[in-house]
Amino acid sequence: MQLLSVHVGQPTAVQVGPRQIVSGIRKHAVPGRVAVTAAGLDGDHVMNRKHHGGPDQAVYVYTREDYAHWEEVLGRPLEPGTFGENLLLGGLESAGVTIGERFRVGGVLLEVTAARIPCATLGARMGDAGFVKQFAAARRPGFYVRVLEGGDVGAGDRVTREPGPARAPTVAQTFDLRFAPRPPREELERWLTYPLARRLRRDLEKLLATQDGPNPASSPRG
Repeated sequence: MQLLSVHVGQPTAVQVGPRQIVSGIRKHAVPGRVAVTAAGLDGDHVMNRKHHGGPDQAVYVYTREDYAHWEEVLGRPLEPGTFGENLLLGGLESAGVTIGERFRVGGVLLEVTAARIPCATLGARMGDAGFVKQFAAARRPGFYVRVLEGGDVGAGDRVTREPGPARAPTVAQTFDLRFAPRPPREELERWLTYPLARRLRRDLEKLLATQDGPNPASSPRG
């Protein structure tokens, strides 16, 4: 596997329905080496910190294989960074990656914590409000990671993959929690034993506490 490109975003106005918001979803590729710390990539701006960023979702990763799917579906080439990813990897698809897996990218060690959940901002970025549902149906979410060892990364870096805990849920399974029937209670309780992102852990705990209530994750957030 290889790191194909590195992206950061500056605050940019995005039209979401009738509202205009400021978002960092418009990422652009940066040359050379980029410092990565527990807070994320140097120069990357996260505006909506209620649902994005923080040490458990410090870096968003997408893959060339997932891009290939979208280019075929949409019938056009897509510029790296289109989906708001910080790191674009080549050599795997995101859905099968498991929580707790680790990726060594250059001198940086990353740990998978959660799937990316689409929101209206992604629809605005793609120029299609209906794209959120399309993204959900495709089950190619990409994944968030925490930074276990900081350092710097650059396009062309070799990427190695380290196995995570046995029987950990996949990125696709945690993604499906938002859009598909819930797994059995005992399965969700088992998920809590893995190194989930804090936001995902909180949603699981709420879901278990209100087992018979409406799905607290029914409103997608990107």
